[in-house]
Amino acid sequence: MITFQSLTKRFGAHTAVCDVSFDVPRGEVMVLLGPNGSGKTTTLKAAAGLIRPSGGAVLLGEPGVPAGIAEARRTCSFLAQRVAFPESMTGREIAEFYAGLRGVSASRVREVLRRVSLDGAAERLVGTYSGGMVQRLGLAIAMLPEAPVLLLDEPTAALDPDGLAAFADLVEQMKQRGGTVLFTTHQLSEVEQLADRVAVLVEGRLVAVLTTRELREQLPDAGPLRLHRFYRAQTAQAAQTQECAA
Repeated sequence: MITFQSLTKRFGAHTAVCDVSFDVPRGEVMVLLGPNGSGKTTTLKAAAGLIRPSGGAVLLGEPGVPAGIAEARRTCSFLAQRVAFPESMTGREIAEFYAGLRGVSASRVREVLRRVSLDGAAERLVGTYSGGMVQRLGLAIAMLPEAPVLLLDEPTAALDPDGLAAFADLVEQMKQRGGTVLFTTHQLSEVEQLADRVAVLVEGRLVAVLTTRELREQLPDAGPLRLHRFYRAQTAQAAQTQECAA
């Protein structure tokens, strides 16, 4: 459902993503894992068609079509890392606005607001929402079109327990109906509970594609810095590779 073919993205002299290739098939949940600045958000935005690759391509769907064209956009829904909405509108009004853009019915708006536990706050102004409630609203909007591909950038960063439960439910339902999920996180618990595989990015390069079991086996002993030590080892490995060609 998602195919990265030697994806490279440069911003001026800076190479954010270098020659990244991997597939996320139908029915799979994959996590992009890596330290800050490793290219995770750039990779997701390229899949969503929000940025144009400097080299290579990203294909969505079956058969795959290039990300960014109308047909590809209809197959996916994207949630940015930081979401912001007009504070003078209610949660329901914002959800209905996005539903209109995606051709979604009013009944679907009610359903997604209920699933993220915002149905009781739907008539409140977004300016009165907590950060976690705003993130839950963003998650509801991502759920609106029931797209076969979900692209989520740190979707749980500000979520409260209700939001975390809604996200886990969304992922499970996507898998049950054969959908594909690609999301970023820094939380190992979410990787272990939700992901089938992990793509590890370091300094813009894909250094490993692992099952969750393989990731656990490669992580150092338990401790708060074990992910940091894993990244440091992968960074040393990435430093031995050649730079992307200009």
